[in-house]
Amino acid sequence: MSGYLRIVRGDATSEEIAALVAVLAARRTAPEAPAAPPARTWRNPARQMRKPLSPGKSAWRTSALP
Repeated sequence: MSGYLRIVRGDATSEEIAALVAVLAARRTAPEAPAAPPARTWRNPARQMRKPLSPGKSAWRTSALP
């Protein structure tokens, strides 16, 4: 049986080879789809909370921006 995995150097046990094959098989699976953002975030009351003011140059200009 000719496989894709070949031990070049060292003496690997069957448990170590099985662990390596499991890791390589797990990496090969398709990535999980990203979670969808929560619906209707514009209704979230936390958006109405005011951000902390940061004094400094042009602070008056940035205080009105979201």
